[in-house]
Amino acid sequence: MKGVDDAFLGVGDKPGLDIWCIVGSSLAPLAKSQHGKFYARNCYIILNTAELKTGVRRHDVHYWVGEEAKEEDCLMASDKAVELDAALGSNTVQHRETQGEESDKFLSYFRPCIIPVHSHSPSHMEGSRNKSSQTTMFSCEGEHVARVTEVVFSRSSLDHKGVFIVDTASKIFVFSGCNSSVQTRAKALDVVRHLKENRHSGRCEIAAIEDGKLVGDSDAGEFWNLFGGYAPIPRDLLEAVSMNMPLEKLFWINKRTLVPMEAHLLDREILNSDRSYILDCSTEIFLWMGMTTLVSERKTSVTALEDYVHSQGRSSAVRTVIMTEGHETDDFKLHFQHWPKIVEMKLYDAGREKVAAIFKHHGYDVTEIPEHEPQQLISCNGSLKVWLVDCGCTTLLSTEEQEKLYTGDCYIVQYSYVEDGKDYHLFFAWYGKNSIKEDSVATASLMSSLANSVKGHPVVAQVFDGREPELFFSIFKSLIIFKGGRSAAYKNHVVQKSDRNGCHQKDEVALFHVQALRHDCVQAIQVDLVATSLNSSHCYILQDHSSFFIWLGSLSSPSDHNMLDRMMNKLCPFKQSLLVREGSEPDDFWKVLGGRSEYSKEKRVKGWPADRHLYACRFEQGLLKVKEVFSFCQDDLATEETLVLDCNNEIYVWVGLHSDVTSKEQALNIGKMFLQDGILHDRRSIETTVYIITEGDEPAFFTDFFKWDSSKQSSMVGNSFERKLALLKGLSPKLETTPDRSMRRPSLRRPGVSSETSTPEHQQQRPTAARRAFGSASAGRFARERSPAAAPTASPSTPSPRSRSSSSTSTPTAVARQLFPASLHASEAVHALSNSTSRRR
Repeated sequence: MKGVDDAFLGVGDKPGLDIWCIVGSSLAPLAKSQHGKFYARNCYIILNTAELKTGVRRHDVHYWVGEEAKEEDCLMASDKAVELDAALGSNTVQHRETQGEESDKFLSYFRPCIIPVHSHSPSHMEGSRNKSSQTTMFSCEGEHVARVTEVVFSRSSLDHKGVFIVDTASKIFVFSGCNSSVQTRAKALDVVRHLKENRHSGRCEIAAIEDGKLVGDSDAGEFWNLFGGYAPIPRDLLEAVSMNMPLEKLFWINKRTLVPMEAHLLDREILNSDRSYILDCSTEIFLWMGMTTLVSERKTSVTALEDYVHSQGRSSAVRTVIMTEGHETDDFKLHFQHWPKIVEMKLYDAGREKVAAIFKHHGYDVTEIPEHEPQQLISCNGSLKVWLVDCGCTTLLSTEEQEKLYTGDCYIVQYSYVEDGKDYHLFFAWYGKNSIKEDSVATASLMSSLANSVKGHPVVAQVFDGREPELFFSIFKSLIIFKGGRSAAYKNHVVQKSDRNGCHQKDEVALFHVQALRHDCVQAIQVDLVATSLNSSHCYILQDHSSFFIWLGSLSSPSDHNMLDRMMNKLCPFKQSLLVREGSEPDDFWKVLGGRSEYSKEKRVKGWPADRHLYACRFEQGLLKVKEVFSFCQDDLATEETLVLDCNNEIYVWVGLHSDVTSKEQALNIGKMFLQDGILHDRRSIETTVYIITEGDEPAFFTDFFKWDSSKQSSMVGNSFERKLALLKGLSPKLETTPDRSMRRPSLRRPGVSSETSTPEHQQQRPTAARRAFGSASAGRFARERSPAAAPTASPSTPSPRSRSSSSTSTPTAVARQLFPASLHASEAVHALSNSTSRRR
């Protein structure tokens, strides 16, 4: 390929890392054993290839610049990154990494850490010197990736906010500053384990030193003797935090000259395909290159970017991201108005199904493409209970009635099953699309109370009518969703509005869409009584008073056909039906639907599974902060944290037992805020299914997203640091005899943490209360403050199962405790709601 180094030809075919070192004017590939060793005098090209669920490969190119590297090597690294992008079809995203300021994404490739190497040897390929006999000191930062920096072995290098590792010949010391986080301390222990195994062959002692605690600690005395004796560490200087939104500056590159562009609101239309642009967002700088620009022009643009970064004096702290048109990152798109949504092509499988559909429409006999058997998500031998939510109370439905839901109601569904010898209880709060606010407000609280009252492993979830996940349908052997409702609130609403349209009436007229999930699981959902509701991919049952039609779409599956008789027996036992195939319908069929009309005749292909993303969530000074955890694994589920696993069609909020989240309602609202605040560019629907998973209660349908090791599912006493330290020292773990699974334990909150809760209805009817603010390079987009004064309050007409305090307080901790009181027992919640309803009446 013209203008591309031969070393890049044929790379990127397999998932994993490829690394090259700049040696003179050439590239030297590194062996796998050398990955993670970066010398301060060198520059490197790193290619990470990941295979997405769609089968498409995603490429991230990083060029790493050592702090002692020559300027000509730095320029060559940026040029080679552009060549590598060209070799991969110009569809990569390029990142500039500076030693000591690497991005979290880059560091996640090299777990547990990158330990910098300051080598003055003439060749990079020489092995690193044995430092086991030397005393080395490292600073360790980061909560999800370890950012390790070698510092001067001196007392002056210590401070109260950091974690430091002192590696001696026979012992490794970990010094934890009193202002350091537990997660950072735990990450430092991963580095200690790495040093022990790689520098000491697993033979050395480990000592943990806690800042400010010296009494009776022999390890602390030995540690301070390394520095010539104990002396107090000066106080940390307070860092000023600017809450101002960073100004966005856009330039287009004319050769190597930057031309400012005046634009109050950035729009996608101002980016031309034959130009390159620099977008300066203060903490992050983007270089966007049009798809018709040449490789030589792109190299010039990258050089202009390097010149701009150096001229601004931000070379060590700023993040730079380089991308080609059509392969923009979500962070870049968020800065622009009206960015068009790109619909991914469903390759191969979707194409061949469409071809088969075309041939079938023309009368050719085409063998059906075999359908994939749905994955067994949950045990099918469990027991089911369904409660109707009505005026703040719950009514348990009979076995026959629990398989009939109405769109005007809200329900709580409990499915209890045994898995791996453990009792699990899965609770769904189901919200009908026409349900009344009074019922929907009370549903989440009542579900949480019911979940807290059971023994075993409870998991709660919110699902919405029309957006149910497969897991919800799979717990019903058969399910019928009718229009209308049976709660008192809904019936009163119908009377007041004098609206009986859309309500299902027995022995009248109705149209049901029938679909089979498995051979033993089928659903019928009532849809609008018009021809446009039909779809060639599905089957339908049309009821005309006492007559019934079964309509088979020409592209419907045999599995749906096999379940129609079973559903007919549920809808209308002992009734005869007429089988109708698409294209041969009698006139009476169309008459019931109000006449013929166009409907969808395209084959509906199940979409590709989404790639998962993990985000750490926390409240700080009244703000919700969200940060992505890259290359995540089970070890990233730290007991102090609350994390969101985003699977596109549903999200999982995982709550550690030592996190600040103290109720399932609060966890549900974090999930709603995550969806509502638009973490991703496409702004997910607020009606996306949200699961709440508590540490220690993880079901198989959650652990399947990880390479799960059940032995790590420990009930050891203590936080992440204490647990890891005990294992690292080889101590017998102390186990919790009665782990608290209800999240109703007392919690030590940081000052200034706001834990405001609100109902989904409150959130939908007011502007977004808080927007996410990244703790990474995208920190320029700060969340709006969630002040206690803005907390939603229930009107006298709204029932609430939560107790409220009439006293006022100004301390953030007290406000948080008022907003998130301990969950009531189910019976207490029902009693409180009943009293509230009685007082209203």
